[in-house]
Formats: sequence, C-alpha cells, structure tokens
Amino acid sequence: MNLLITGITTQSSIAYAIAEEAMNQGHEVILTNPPGRAFSICERIAKRLPKEPVAVLPMDVTDPAQIAATVKAVGEHWDHVDGLLHAIAYAPESALGGNFLNTEWEDVSKAIHISGYSLAALTVGMRDLLAKAPEGAGVVSLTFDASVAWPVYDWMGSAKAVLENSARYLARDLGPDGIRVNTISAGPIKSLAGGSIPGFSQIADSWADNSPLGWDTKDTTVVAGPALFLMSPAARAVTGTVMHVDGGYHAMGAPLAPTPGPVSA
Repeated sequence: MNLLITGITTQSSIAYAIAEEAMNQGHEVILTNPPGRAFSICERIAKRLPKEPVAVLPMDVTDPAQIAATVKAVGEHWDHVDGLLHAIAYAPESALGGNFLNTEWEDVSKAIHISGYSLAALTVGMRDLLAKAPEGAGVVSLTFDASVAWPVYDWMGSAKAVLENSARYLARDLGPDGIRVNTISAGPIKSLAGGSIPGFSQIADSWADNSPLGWDTKDTTVVAGPALFLMSPAARAVTGTVMHVDGGYHAMGAPLAPTPGPVSA
C-alpha cells in the first residue's frame, strides 16, 4: 500500500508506531509535518524508521495552499494513495486543563480548526489520489472518545467531537468514490501530545485498573495493527465508525471490581 502518514512528533507518538509497522509489512510511506521546528524534528526521527520514507513533506494543514502543494508532491511519487493517517491535534494551553468555562473563542477556534476540521480539509484535498486506489482507500484519524466529558480535556474534547462527526459525513459523501473514513479512539498514551495536557495523569493513571485487558500508557504499537487494517482492503466494508483500542475501558459501566480468587473445594 501507498500510505500518507501525518503527525510524527516523537518516536513515542502513535503515528511513528504506525509508520514503523507499515514499513515492516512492506508498505511505502510518505510523511508530513508542519514546516519549521516540527518538520525538522520529523525529518530527524524519520531516520530511525526501518527504512527511508519515500518523502518527508512540510504541510500546515490549516493552509489550503500547503495542502494543495502536498497533494501535488505526493502525486509526483505515486499515482494513487491507499491509506491516509490523520494524526493531527493541537489546542492552546488555555483550552485545556480545567479551563473550559474561561477559554476565548480565538483559542477554541484554533483547537477545532487543527484538531477537527483539518480531517475534512486534508481528506477532500487528497480525494482524487484516494479515489484512484485500486481496491478502495482508507482514511484513519486518531481521536479520544468524544462521547463523554473527561477531566482536563476540555475544548480538545469538543474538537474531537467535530472530528468524529466529520468522519461520519466524509464516509457518507466519499463512499461512492471507494473512500472509507474511520477513527480510532485509543486509550491514553504518554507521548508528547498527551504529556502536554495539564493534568493528563488524572485520566491516564487509572486506565489500566479499569480496562479488562489492561493498558500500557507507553505502548503505542497496539494501535498500529488496527490502523493498518482500517487502511487496507480487508476493511473494505468498514466506514464511518469509531474503533476503540483502549483495553476495553469504553465498554465498562463502572470501575472494575477486584478479580476474585479461586474457589476452594
């Protein structure tokens, strides 16, 4: 598969784990990150991947001209794109950490634009290349369950609600082109993105205790397989859904009780 992967910020990021596994499986990968320091970091981290990416491209997803330039650059390497990973999220500090009631619209709009609307902007921009995938294309975005209110997540939670709902509408409108759009709601990962949220440990530290399968907040690799599945033809009938990769946390209605010991005879 030809895979366009955005959002590698550190080696501990979910996007890195997905790119790494994609290369291990023999897929071709192009990376993007915003221009400036973030792009330089991505270029450096890309050298740690199992093989050299086809290209590393600068792209600010809030700038339509840069999206168009990226589409053109990708088209110079490939005649189609089989999979697109949208791993892009940002909110100003004032929009996080329990400050929901006091955040100004300027900061809210930035969070929604980058973390929510950008999925539609990028997917629509890449539409022609995605539509040319011989067996259909899979767009995957990373979310954090927007169906409930979380401690400290605040306006990022609202931005993720925009993201998840946008994925459903994109699935509706792009399905006739053979383009599937899904989101993965992963459990909390202590990456650069997660660690930048004030009070993030309030969510992360008790997750393993309330997940039937447990949860390792440092293990990004658990997301790689599901993401590649959703981008592959194996998921040809899956679109508009949120896949939970969280150890089962989302399915529990209350904290888990201690596991009973064996019953003596």
